[in-house]
Amino acid sequence: MALAPKKDLTAKIMRSKIYSLLLQDKRIDGRKPTDLRPIKIETGLLSKAEGSALVSMGSTKILTGIKVEVGVPFPDRPDEGTFTVNAELLPLASASFEPGPPDERGIELARVVDRSLREGRVLDLKKLCLIEGEKVYVLFIDIYVLDYDGNYFDPSLISALAALATAKLPRYDVVDGKLQKTGEYFTPEIRSLPFTVMVGVIGEKFLLDPQLEEEKVLDVSLVMGADEKGNITCVQKNSPGQVPLELMDSIVDIVIEKTGEIRRKFLQEVPVKLAESP
Repeated sequence: MALAPKKDLTAKIMRSKIYSLLLQDKRIDGRKPTDLRPIKIETGLLSKAEGSALVSMGSTKILTGIKVEVGVPFPDRPDEGTFTVNAELLPLASASFEPGPPDERGIELARVVDRSLREGRVLDLKKLCLIEGEKVYVLFIDIYVLDYDGNYFDPSLISALAALATAKLPRYDVVDGKLQKTGEYFTPEIRSLPFTVMVGVIGEKFLLDPQLEEEKVLDVSLVMGADEKGNITCVQKNSPGQVPLELMDSIVDIVIEKTGEIRRKFLQEVPVKLAESP
């Protein structure tokens, strides 16, 4: 019982320090409030996966693997392939992550990535149909948080997009209503590259891409995404509290700017040419 007040006091001291630095347009790691941590992208690391990517954003590291199967389409979308997103916060990544089935944090992370991919219309799911109403490609996008130093949302989406953009799917021919592998492979068309930026608010100030020490003392945080056309594709307030209304216009503008910065970095490291949207 005696440790709780000490912990609260430590958090208050750290919050005060971070807030004081924000008033000076500074942060504890030397960044400015709107600076992102360095991003590194590696692809094709898992030989048994159809696609894979390892992304680091500062000291936070995310691995995504993609497996592909042939399955049955949803009844209401008989001519479209499907995909599912799963996220696991590995216990070795952080003392706050526990073994067992995904908790609410893992579920939230998977939903944010899934929503970004769907609302961003990243894949043309109709081109993943093999036999209408019978056979389609089913993509399993599995995200693993390997190292956690704050903000696993943004690198998780980068990792998922990099894995998709470099995935190799087996090509099939339809012969007498049955599928036959051709021995050839293809990469699914990528129609859009939506990215997210995690925003943390302390008082009337905000910062981007918080590291762990900052994340622990935020008044409120949210994740916002945008595509290359400046359309907002995802908004997720992932903590209690309210975002001051007077900050929202500035947050939207900086998110669009910074997702563009991430996109340019992505295109430098991942060989992808965007297909035209219908």
